[in-house]
Amino acid sequence: MEVTLEKTGELEGRLVVNIQESDYAARVKSELKEIGNKRQIPGFRKGHIDMAQLQKRFGKQVKSDVLNDISADAALKYLKDNKIDTLGQPLPLVVKEFSIDDKDFTFNYEIGMAPELDMKFDQTVELDFYNIAVTDEMIAEQDKHLRQQAGEQVPAQEYADRALVKGSIMQLNEDGSVREGEGAIQVNDGILAPFLFKSQDEAKKFEGTKVGDKVTFDAFATCDGNEAEISSMLHIDRNRVEEARGNFVISIAEFVVNKSAEPGQEFYDKVFGADKVHNEEEYRNAVKEMIERALQPNSNSLFVRNTEDYLMATYGNMPMPTGFLRKFLLRTQTEIKEEDIDNYMNQVMPRIKWDIIENKAAEILNVSVNEEDVKAAARFIAIEQLNQYGMGQMADQMADYYAENMLKDENQRRHCATTAFNNKLMAAIHNAVKLNEHTISLDEFRSMVTALNGSTGEQVAMEEAAE
Repeated sequence: MEVTLEKTGELEGRLVVNIQESDYAARVKSELKEIGNKRQIPGFRKGHIDMAQLQKRFGKQVKSDVLNDISADAALKYLKDNKIDTLGQPLPLVVKEFSIDDKDFTFNYEIGMAPELDMKFDQTVELDFYNIAVTDEMIAEQDKHLRQQAGEQVPAQEYADRALVKGSIMQLNEDGSVREGEGAIQVNDGILAPFLFKSQDEAKKFEGTKVGDKVTFDAFATCDGNEAEISSMLHIDRNRVEEARGNFVISIAEFVVNKSAEPGQEFYDKVFGADKVHNEEEYRNAVKEMIERALQPNSNSLFVRNTEDYLMATYGNMPMPTGFLRKFLLRTQTEIKEEDIDNYMNQVMPRIKWDIIENKAAEILNVSVNEEDVKAAARFIAIEQLNQYGMGQMADQMADYYAENMLKDENQRRHCATTAFNNKLMAAIHNAVKLNEHTISLDEFRSMVTALNGSTGEQVAMEEAAE
């Protein structure tokens, strides 16, 4: 067997695979024997059909399959052995005149080669990195949040910010009277959290109220008709949620408010761990560091965005095997019509170029992803999701369980692997190049992100303080 490469363009070529009878004869015979041994063939006992009959019945199909497999494997092996980086897969050329009865065969494959990139990542490459300045206002806000978090729930006689409202909840008729009888929704030990209502109009109804007051509210409006929330609020099964349309009245029996923790060693230990912070100055510095850590992912996100823009601007004008790519996309994306291929090429070309840049950067920086990296990415994603669901205190304990389930799904595993690769690649670039670090205000940072994204661009999340 012989494989040769004929260049048909700067980045395009043709692989010619010449196959002789000695390259495939033994494999064809072996596969015919396997058919005879395993397949039930009418007129013959399994395993008792001679080679002549096997050749007559199955010879041409088996020979064709073997030839296709051998030629494709030979083409891929040639590319690997000669370290030829290609885009897509080799495309077999259709031969109009082809006889399966021949002894020797020639197969041709079109290939598109990836362009060479003279890419470097060292101290001669300078990239900007923007840190967000922590202000006194941020520290004060975070201090307020931490004291509330470490505080305790106490009863109160009047409504206050973020208070829970306890009392009996009764369903009303359209005329405002309390609905009675079978099927009426009544909750003796109801609890409402107006500060979590989706509707500000409904939340404002509780401002200025006192124990003993009655407040009429629309249960559906408080949560935009969320089935789970209504079911929990009114202690009813989900199949009864539609019955809860209309007004309810709560007779306020008690308010529960949060009494913020007072500064002192007990508070410091509760927030930062035993014997880590001892006085107001150390506490302030610790809060500042907490906010800086919370803001750092935003700085990293902007660095990633700027780095991607830099790489595309520097290397994105690479030559491409457009003729091959056009044929490859038409062959593999069957929903694309020939008259639409140019428009489709314009859409996908930036993605193809970025893949080339990304893979070359990973090669230069020796970036690869192993199973531990994927698990770590899954755990990080799980913790983020648990925090979003308000389960931050249990995130560490539950993260491994959620990550394990996440990795059982092939699509989620692929997402975790991509996340791990992107994170490692950007961290490697961050460590290899010269960083021009800047400290800017949060407003300046937001303006910079807005300018980069434009009016319809994706948003980079920015947190003013740790949650």
